[in-house]
Amino acid sequence: MKLNKLIYRIFLFILLSGLTIGARLSAQPVPGKDENIPFLVTFGKDGKHSWGDDSFFQTYFFSIPSDFKQQIYIRVFDPDCGGENDEIQGEFNTKTMFSVYGGKGVDPEKNTESQGIYNGDKYKSGNLLSSKVFGSEAKYDNKWYTFGPYNLKEGDYSEKYNMYIFKIVCEGISGDDGNLFRYFLSRDPNNNVLIEGAIAYTYKYHFRMWNDFKSVSHIYPYIDTGVIYVEQSNFDWDNDGQILVVSKARQGISVPISNENDWAISKILILPDEVNSSLDFQFIKRQGTLVKNNNVVIITKNQKGEGMPFYAAPIGGIPVYVPKVKITPVKPKK
Repeated sequence: MKLNKLIYRIFLFILLSGLTIGARLSAQPVPGKDENIPFLVTFGKDGKHSWGDDSFFQTYFFSIPSDFKQQIYIRVFDPDCGGENDEIQGEFNTKTMFSVYGGKGVDPEKNTESQGIYNGDKYKSGNLLSSKVFGSEAKYDNKWYTFGPYNLKEGDYSEKYNMYIFKIVCEGISGDDGNLFRYFLSRDPNNNVLIEGAIAYTYKYHFRMWNDFKSVSHIYPYIDTGVIYVEQSNFDWDNDGQILVVSKARQGISVPISNENDWAISKILILPDEVNSSLDFQFIKRQGTLVKNNNVVIITKNQKGEGMPFYAAPIGGIPVYVPKVKITPVKPKK
């Protein structure tokens, strides 16, 4: 999908809905507000896949308009693996490396291996700008760490979109614990200050579910023109309830769900009314016995096998089912 079209649609949506500037910039916190996801999660490479991580790394992208004149910062909340948010296995022994990349090779459209959904280590493509390894240092627990500053031209420039793209990779390089964290793209090193027009997205979502029955998490893949069907793959859902897909044209359909340490894959045929809008994947926990610390991985691809990005805010707004009401004319009595 073309990001210039995406930005236009976001702008049009703002005009139509009367949103504030603060609301339209909500794509930059990761996870986004509308996703209702508490944390991203990456385990150390010695962990078990059955704990909810199939690869022990994940990638995230930030695209910034080329007319932005200031420096940028990528901030990480709770980057250490130790403390109240992280998932301990015995004792904390995990080291996690966060690395920021720019330059040629980052753009996930030009280089699909940069997306991080394929086997191998080519997801580390681009020029390494910054890198830091975190252990269980208390000084980083529940606090923000800032990477940068970066000049815009250090990113991978896309002539097609007139934007610069940066990538951050989180990798569990040792240990077996789960590191739970969040991101924020900022124009200030010490505070979370939004950048107008910037976009945050990933192609493979590794995230933690809430530890309660009431909270429903969401992800929002965008259905661009030409998408015939979406292939969804979810990993290690632990049979924890249902995954419901809602759109403007559908009140909700359930997709197959994975058990422990396996994948569930299915195809969703796209209806005409769903094109040029977002789908709402709703993760609804099973009632009864609470499944705690459920970590999930999900990927979506189109009919060509191309990865579809998950944007941190739903493009065009949260999709609301609009039923089609058929009106049958009443014949007048003779």
